[in-house]
Amino acid sequence: MIDKRIGRRIKQRREEIGLTQEQFAEKLGLTTNYISTLERGASFPRCEKLILILNGLETSADAIFCDVLTHSNDYKASVLSEKLDELPPDEQQRILDIVELMIQQVKGK
Repeated sequence: MIDKRIGRRIKQRREEIGLTQEQFAEKLGLTTNYISTLERGASFPRCEKLILILNGLETSADAIFCDVLTHSNDYKASVLSEKLDELPPDEQQRILDIVELMIQQVKGK
């Protein structure tokens, strides 16, 4: 079964770059119906189209597959690190303190 999370990620990224389904389909030379089908998780692109879509989304495969791959923690940690860097230093420290406490709790089990 096709994982609907992949379709949601494609849609999310398309919206982040500010494209409608129609604009995205035109940019890639695909149909709007095809893009809609992908975003709903009703189909999955073949390799050539997947590469075209990832390049069109200006993103990596990790960004799209991070919820469904079991070995994607490095990507998630990288994204969180980038988001953390955008915060004021006092907020960064507060979040790091919470994460450190959680790590200590897990190790203490």
